[in-house]
Amino acid sequence: MKTVAGGVFTRILASCGLGLALAGAALAADDYPSRPTRIVVPYPPGGFNDTLARTVGDRLAKAWKQPVVVDNRPGGNTVLGNNLAAKAPADGYTILITPLPFSALPALYGSKLPYNALKDFQPLVWAGSTQNVLVVRNELGISSVRELIDHAKKNPGKLNFGSTGSGSSNHLSMELFMAMTGTRLTHVPYKGSAPAVMAMLAGEIDVLFDNVPNVMQQIKAGKLKAVAVTGTKRAQLLPDVPTVAESGVPGYDVTVWFGMQMPAGVPKAVVDRANRDIVQILKDPEVGKLFRDQGVEVEASTPEAFGELLNREIPKWTKVVNDAGVRIE
Repeated sequence: MKTVAGGVFTRILASCGLGLALAGAALAADDYPSRPTRIVVPYPPGGFNDTLARTVGDRLAKAWKQPVVVDNRPGGNTVLGNNLAAKAPADGYTILITPLPFSALPALYGSKLPYNALKDFQPLVWAGSTQNVLVVRNELGISSVRELIDHAKKNPGKLNFGSTGSGSSNHLSMELFMAMTGTRLTHVPYKGSAPAVMAMLAGEIDVLFDNVPNVMQQIKAGKLKAVAVTGTKRAQLLPDVPTVAESGVPGYDVTVWFGMQMPAGVPKAVVDRANRDIVQILKDPEVGKLFRDQGVEVEASTPEAFGELLNREIPKWTKVVNDAGVRIE
């Protein structure tokens, strides 16, 4: 009889504890946000990741009537900023800007990565997407993906391709391209898009995947030839340029996405509140135009949809990186 009574008492205590925990989470959500929020950008100022943080941050500060500070933390191929956010308190007052290269870091660093990309973060919102465009030097006389593949196969390793660094979206775009086409080009990394484009104009590299806005001026001026775009549909800014997939590499898809996360363990009610307010900002027509002018389409997803994207992308890029044997020491 005592055992039964003790069991009932234990269940009552557990129920009370659960009730108190839920009540605490509800109170935290009701009170949120009650102090300044930090948006960590693992890149230097400038570029779309920074634009996303400042656009959302400025508008959140007005909506929440609390300061929202953009904290640029470049370094370590974004690992520095990512780790800072992963180790922050799970209270909803730290937000991390998370773009596509995040999904390749587990494979690039292996056991040296100081956080778990899936377990240490709470997806918040898939904010927007763009794609890369494959451009070639005019002097190559190549005008299609098929011609590029044929040329690369006849000259293995002789064509140079540029990137903004190991693990960047343009580097990963080419690694996937080579894996799917059986070609081999030589990687030449640069510190940013502008140096890579300048190197291409100077004849130092032959081929480059880059974000559409970064090379639009050179494409329009006829200085670079746009061969294909990397997404599943043609880019609005380049409607006459086919996708890589429709150019003879079926299944090829590199959607360059931008998202936001929080540290793991933030109460769901807080995540939902932050998501609701950020989605409202992203759906503002003024914000939509600002993004489209930079070649980015608004997504404004639920936390669950962004989580599903990460669960697809991390295994995808882990395979690409492992197959290519790319590592960052």
